[in-house]
Amino acid sequence: MSSVAQRLREGAGAVGRRPRRQMVGDVLLVVVPPAGFLVASLVYNNQLLLLTMMVYVALAQGLNVIFGFTGYLPFGYVGFFGAGAYGTALSVHFLHAPIALAVLLGGLAGLLVAALLSPLLRLTGAYFAIASLAAAEALYYLISNPQLTAVTNGPYGVNLASVYNSGAAYLAAVVLVGVAMLCVVWVRRSHFGMSLRAIRADPLAARLAGVNVVRARTFAWLISATLAGLAGAIYAWAVSVFYPEAVFDLSISVFAIVFALFGGVGTVLGPLLGAVILYGVYNYIGVSQPQDFQLIYGVLIVLIVLFLPNGLLSIRLRRLWRGR
Repeated sequence: MSSVAQRLREGAGAVGRRPRRQMVGDVLLVVVPPAGFLVASLVYNNQLLLLTMMVYVALAQGLNVIFGFTGYLPFGYVGFFGAGAYGTALSVHFLHAPIALAVLLGGLAGLLVAALLSPLLRLTGAYFAIASLAAAEALYYLISNPQLTAVTNGPYGVNLASVYNSGAAYLAAVVLVGVAMLCVVWVRRSHFGMSLRAIRADPLAARLAGVNVVRARTFAWLISATLAGLAGAIYAWAVSVFYPEAVFDLSISVFAIVFALFGGVGTVLGPLLGAVILYGVYNYIGVSQPQDFQLIYGVLIVLIVLFLPNGLLSIRLRRLWRGR
């Protein structure tokens, strides 16, 4: 317990005396990625691919908040994504909300679903992962239920063509990338983030050191879900027509987890690099080698897990350590 308490005190002191160089670096981490996507849209004409990549950046960073800092891995993370997509659609259809407000309500839908599922945080390890997956599946079957056609249109999909605007949706995704980066920078640098890392290391010791474990985990859970809800909302706006099986597809959770792990969870830059690099590779293989797509991408992921278990950024960290 004493070591955890000492780390928390040292972390609080470090937060209070952050050097200017670190502050400048944090600003660059928040500003440069969205600016890069803005520039990319001017030189690369596949705007939907770039937008989808940004959606996965937000998902990977949202997953990073709950998994990278607390150790809770939600296999059902896609449930928040789907909730955001349908929250936006229902806001447009029934509340006649402007699309900007509808996107925010989609993020709120993800947050509300997370609040309802917060009792799952009492579970740990595989039990939590499986329970979150079961919750996402239950939400999918609820949304796609033919008896709810009058509300969700059941399995027949949703049409948002009345508010379709690809350029505005792309700008919203750029803003979302900036918000996701800002959230992770704040979590990593703040005393709250130190508390989360203490919880991941030893929940009992963190509790004895004065950390409100339940409140901290729940807050991280809500931040993570809100980012996923906003990602789902912007994706729904961008594609305008979607079906429940598309926005509740388990592969969305799998990709977000793989992207975050590849870059390095618990870091700011890792999930961003993971999403950009692996999603780019994913699309390249799918176009150039469609017949061998699943095999090549599967082998690539296995190699990553075997040789980069701590993520891409661990290479740089190991080199720095050896140089000391």
